[in-house]
Amino acid sequence: MDCLKHNLYTAGIPQMNDINKSRIKLSQIRALVAIADWGNFSEAGSQLEISQSAVSHAIATLEAELGVVLLSRGRHGAHLTPVGERIAAHARQVLQLLDAMHKEANLAKGLQGGQVRIACFRSVATHILPTVIARFRQNYPNITINISEDETISSIEQCLREGYADIGFTYLPTSDEFEAWEILRDDYILLLPPTTQLQTPQISWKDLSNYPLIISSLNPCNTWARKCLPLSEYPLNIAYEIKEDSTIVSMVQQGLGAGILPRLAAEPIPPGVKLCNLPVPLTRVIGVAILADALHPPAVYAFLDAVRNTGRFAVKAAV
Repeated sequence: MDCLKHNLYTAGIPQMNDINKSRIKLSQIRALVAIADWGNFSEAGSQLEISQSAVSHAIATLEAELGVVLLSRGRHGAHLTPVGERIAAHARQVLQLLDAMHKEANLAKGLQGGQVRIACFRSVATHILPTVIARFRQNYPNITINISEDETISSIEQCLREGYADIGFTYLPTSDEFEAWEILRDDYILLLPPTTQLQTPQISWKDLSNYPLIISSLNPCNTWARKCLPLSEYPLNIAYEIKEDSTIVSMVQQGLGAGILPRLAAEPIPPGVKLCNLPVPLTRVIGVAILADALHPPAVYAFLDAVRNTGRFAVKAAV
């Protein structure tokens, strides 16, 4: 027995009782797993982005520390010994646990800092997001919210595609490249000048034809016009196409015509301006979307939860 102990020390391999676990390094564990995966020192070094000699040194020092031979080396590469296979399995578990530690830490950091980038149109930014952000900040005060107001739905969705925004507010349905959830339904309404004498809450095609119409030059109201103009038995007079919702409301207030807008976009409606239902109903379905099959930080999903929990409340408050 004394002779065996002498031979082990002579070979540089200590006895099992002499193993110091604190001296085992992650670099040695990674080297062992890489050798197990790739079968030779050269490829293992390439995968770990270290030299072949560094891999060889890591394995040699690990063998010396454990007191066992982990690899059989030959002309055709390196192969795990039976005990090497068992220890390599434990080494994989160590690396998996290390990955889990990193994921937990990143999850915590993701909700304690960073930013969420949002692309939306004005009525969402004005009437929905303040309520959502207020609730979100109660739980995640250190996450920065960056809001970009875009004029068209196409530009909002392009921001998502190109990675300039994490979350976008759009109209549903949208394309399969996005994962989207419905937030609210917003009816289109007719705004009439203060001098209008309303007989009923819904206007007829004939009465509507008597007004110069003021609609948005952006896509939502043009969609209404394309759908509804052919349905009218009377020619409708589209007198103005205006980009800004607030300008349309002001023009109606000054008696320049009747405006067609989603209710949320028309808010706040000035005193005196009359509201009326359109001859045919039209609703825009507003949704929140992210790029499907993309990696998103935890803060994005936390903000989505805040949107889904407060969106409808925000609309009721605005209306």
